[in-house]
Amino acid sequence: MVDQVKLIGVSGSSYSRRVEWALRVKGVKYEFIEEDLQNKSSLLLESNPVLKKIPVLIHNGKPICESIVIVEYIDETFEGPSILPKDPYDRAIARFWAKFFAEKGSSVGRSFFLKGEEQEKAKEEVYEMLKVLDNELKDNKKYFVGDKFGFVDIVANAAALWLGVLEEASGVVLVTSEKFPNFCAWRDEYINCGENKEYLPSRDELLAKFKARFQAASVSE
Repeated sequence: MVDQVKLIGVSGSSYSRRVEWALRVKGVKYEFIEEDLQNKSSLLLESNPVLKKIPVLIHNGKPICESIVIVEYIDETFEGPSILPKDPYDRAIARFWAKFFAEKGSSVGRSFFLKGEEQEKAKEEVYEMLKVLDNELKDNKKYFVGDKFGFVDIVANAAALWLGVLEEASGVVLVTSEKFPNFCAWRDEYINCGENKEYLPSRDELLAKFKARFQAASVSE
């Protein structure tokens, strides 16, 4: 039986892109279903009735929700290169950092899209997150776990690409090489690495999308 794989997502979403990245690493053919978050489809609401969020992977009619959970599911289910480390300790460390990004990463969006005190609070949370990451990436560390690109690096895609795009689109600068040299070196390596480019979306397309969003928000104020 041929696996039927569908992904409900948003093309500009870092969460959706995590799942697409994992599917491509494994060589899995899938159908991408673009979701309108302003008018959520019955398919999304039926597939993820608890959180009503993207992404959702539908594998042979069965839905799996939450991007990090989906990436682990893909790694365990399909043949191909391993995404999570094989060593139990390294796997535990990878899950720790994935959880860190899941808990801290949401403050990135808030630091750009909120206003006033809420925005300033979100910025402080981002700065604290970046301090931790900068320390973890010292000594020219290229990956979070082990000696090859893997699970945590896929989960960290928003920090690597989306954060810089949001800075440019909004004019709000959070990251400088003076403050966070190790993080900036890691980000540059991440974006410019040849093997990653096929998995990352077009930076120009993302930038145009977010510029339009910020412009629309400023007009409506």
